[in-house]
Amino acid sequence: MPAPVGLAAGIDMGGTKCLGVVLDGEGSVVREERRPTPSGPEAVVATLAELADDLRPWDTLGVGAAGLVTLDGVVRAGPHLHGVRDLPLGARLSARLGQPVVVDNDATATLVAEWRHGAAMGARDAVLVTLGTGIGGGIVAGGRLQRGAHGFAGEPGHMVVDPDGPPCPCGRRGCWERYASGTGLARMGREAAEGGRLGALTEAIGGDPAALRSEHLRDAARQGDPEALAVLDQFAWWTALGMVNLTNLLDPEVIVMGGGLADMADLVEAPIRRHFGDLLYAPEHRPHPRFAVARFGGSAGAIGAALLPGLP
Repeated sequence: MPAPVGLAAGIDMGGTKCLGVVLDGEGSVVREERRPTPSGPEAVVATLAELADDLRPWDTLGVGAAGLVTLDGVVRAGPHLHGVRDLPLGARLSARLGQPVVVDNDATATLVAEWRHGAAMGARDAVLVTLGTGIGGGIVAGGRLQRGAHGFAGEPGHMVVDPDGPPCPCGRRGCWERYASGTGLARMGREAAEGGRLGALTEAIGGDPAALRSEHLRDAARQGDPEALAVLDQFAWWTALGMVNLTNLLDPEVIVMGGGLADMADLVEAPIRRHFGDLLYAPEHRPHPRFAVARFGGSAGAIGAALLPGLP
């Protein structure tokens, strides 16, 4: 796929920070700026406009925002964007900056970075899942980015995998992100500790299961703690279940795992693959998708946002 023409700027607007980058004509990052994410629509527009000005010069600008983003750049709802509802972000920024701004979902932007230059480069059918506090996603099918009828395609974290499962902030129960996310992994660890397992780890963090985080499980597993490894295997099963559902629906050639939990790939990739093979429909009669870890880490959303204006 062609590299961007001229200087392309991209901003990834997350719940706590906004990261802006500028790509040169070869797709390399040549400038980078950060700002804390403010609360409220007026402050969001002002902060993004100031960040865009600080990134100048650039020829095009794209923004990735967490939540439901329409095809014309309206942020309908953002789970971590306080007070932001039905904000016509694309139109507001375009008016303020004096040139067009493309706004899309942040996980969709992350997929674009990995599809154009990273772990899914060259794939005609790819799925990205970002495993962090929640789960985001993006889809490429038939060589084209899929946004859906309204722009809301790629929200796999809210597939219900257990109707009797734990409550989700979205208002339902048993969403996939209640299990296959950093939040879900920490919950599984606390439940294990409260049930008398993870004794050594619980003692190491002061004896309070409520203080247990996913990072504690990661570190203990890397040291060979069998009880921590058992919790990670449970996490891998739930992660594989969601990936199997996506595979049965979309038949991708590659599944890219991104987000904060991608740095645990050395611990969870093998059990995810094992459980994936057990759960997949007719696994012996079909090619399995390739699994890949996202290449660009925390910069992927901003890099992908910079590439958005060049996509159909």
